[in-house]
Amino acid sequence: MTNATNGAPLARYAASKRVGEFIFLSGVIAVDPARSLIVRGFEDIPTEVADSLGRTGEFSSDIKQGPILAQSWYVLDVIRQIIEREGGQMSDVFKLVQYFRSLDHFPSYSMVRRRFFADDPPISTVVEVSAMLPSDNILIEVEATAYLPQRGIKE
Repeated sequence: MTNATNGAPLARYAASKRVGEFIFLSGVIAVDPARSLIVRGFEDIPTEVADSLGRTGEFSSDIKQGPILAQSWYVLDVIRQIIEREGGQMSDVFKLVQYFRSLDHFPSYSMVRRRFFADDPPISTVVEVSAMLPSDNILIEVEATAYLPQRGIKE
């Protein structure tokens, strides 16, 4: 499980690793250690993103859809940041493995994923699991694999 924009793991393991021309990312969850925060809903992501994802301002609607939409965006945005730090872009990601607490969340996640992979979606595996660390509030975990040839040798 990787978290936050720095991609720091929650335990002792590598958040990402380059192996030849491939980048492998550990599972990313919606936890921001810089703010000691589990992303639980629209209030935990940027306002403009929450609005673009469909925040209505109505408690009864936002409390249902907000958690999975916010966590989906957060996790995919962290993956984007890690891939860009490695010199790539989201189109370099060719495989995702997505773990859901409930497969009922897949349609909402899929809508968010289209924002990150508009033209050529990666191959994908979807799995429902009974629990994820560190909390029952975690609804989704995503691991990614990217093909990213090294472009020259840095000295």
